[in-house]
Order: sequence, then C-alpha cells, then structure tokens
Amino acid sequence: MSESIFVKGDTKQEKYENLFPQVLSVVKNEQDMFANMANVASMLHFTFDFLWTGFYRVVENDLVLTSFQGSLACTRIKKGRGVCGTAFERETTMIVADVNKFEGHIACSSLSKSEIVVPIFKDNKVIAVLDIDSEELNTFDETDKLWLEKICKAIF
Repeated sequence: MSESIFVKGDTKQEKYENLFPQVLSVVKNEQDMFANMANVASMLHFTFDFLWTGFYRVVENDLVLTSFQGSLACTRIKKGRGVCGTAFERETTMIVADVNKFEGHIACSSLSKSEIVVPIFKDNKVIAVLDIDSEELNTFDETDKLWLEKICKAIF
C-alpha cells in the first residue's frame, strides 16, 4: 500500500497536528517496528525538511543505526556518548540548541547545528531512540518534544 502525506500548516504545531493522524494511520496495522520506524522517519523528514531523521535501536547496550532519511550516519554509538548516547543513558529527551556547545557531541555531519533525541520505551526500558538533526541553530523546542514523544509512543 502506498501512502502520501499531506501536511498543511504554517506553524510547527499545526504541522504536527496534521501529521499525527497520518502517522497513526500508517502504523496502526503494522506490527513490525522496523517498517514503522522507516515510514515515520520519512514522514517526519519530509514534513519538516530536517537535515537527518532516523532511529537507533539498542543492541547489547549500544545504539545501532536502523531506519533513517539523510546522509551517511554513525553506525554504532556507545551508551553515554554524544547526544544519542546521553539520551539513552539518562532515559530522557535531549534538546540541544547548538551541538557545537554539547561536550562530547559526535559529528556525523558538519552541517548539523541543533539536535533532538527522543528515547523509546518498552516495558520501562529504552529500546531505541529517535534522532533528528537540523542545519539551523535552536530548531527544537517543547513543541517538538511533546509531539515527537507522542509519535514515538504510537510506534510501539
């Protein structure tokens, strides 16, 4: 089945409000988390025109690259390293306004200026993270946090 997303809205909030029901429609009948991660990464990436949008899953206490949209990415990230590893370790969403000011930032792309990482939980354990990078400083805020956490819960 082919899906097309049509997201209207002038504001970030309006775009998320219009995107969310479409995400639910795509993931509701699919149990495979990799298929859902692939579609959600694409939907977010093209709705917001992010630099990089993707998922890392937890494998033996490391984060391992899975579905994504964007350029070449880091394949494996240790727990506690970079923004992704820190979000995994702290079990909390991380919003970084300027990645160059984040001690230990892993620069997969020199174009990345700001980042948000949302941990995904199953049975109270982090099983994956959603990682999104932007070419602009201060791209992400509480609106992104709220909606991206909601989207991540819908996938699993």
